[in-house]
Amino acid sequence: MKGNRHAKIIELIRKNNIETQEELAEHLNREGFRVTQATVSRDIRDLKLTKVPDESGKQRYAPHPGDENNMSEKYMRILKDGYVSMDMAQNILVIKTVSGMAMAVCAAVDAMKWNEVVGSIAGDDTIMCAIRSVEDTAKVMDKIRKIVL
Repeated sequence: MKGNRHAKIIELIRKNNIETQEELAEHLNREGFRVTQATVSRDIRDLKLTKVPDESGKQRYAPHPGDENNMSEKYMRILKDGYVSMDMAQNILVIKTVSGMAMAVCAAVDAMKWNEVVGSIAGDDTIMCAIRSVEDTAKVMDKIRKIVL
C-alpha cells in the first residue's frame, strides 16, 4: 500500500502544483488513499521531496533533484512487485498486474518517460499503454522484461 501511495504522490506532484501537505492529503483522499496529514508528512520525508518555485513564484513539492536515480529504482521495484504479464495488440500494450497495483505500476511506467509510450491508463489489475508503433511496442516489452525478470 505504501508503494502505491508513494507512486501516486510522485504522479500527483508532477501533474499538479501542490503547495502544502494538506493539499497533498486532499489529492490522495480523492484518489482513494485514506491518509492523514501525519502520514503525508512521513511520506514526504521518505520520498525526500523538496519545495521548488513554480512558474508563478509560489512553492510546490517536487522530487529532490539528486534523487532521480533513487526514484527510478523505486519505480523499477514497483513495476517488478506489481507485474504479472503483458501482451500486445498492435501498438497497444496491455500489462496485467497484481490486483490493486495497476495504478502504481502505471505511474511507474509513466515516470520512466519512455519516448515510445504516448500515454497509459489503469484499472484495478490492467494497464493499457498507447505506444507509437508496433515496433516500439516490442521495444517497450523488452524494456519491461529486463526490469521484471
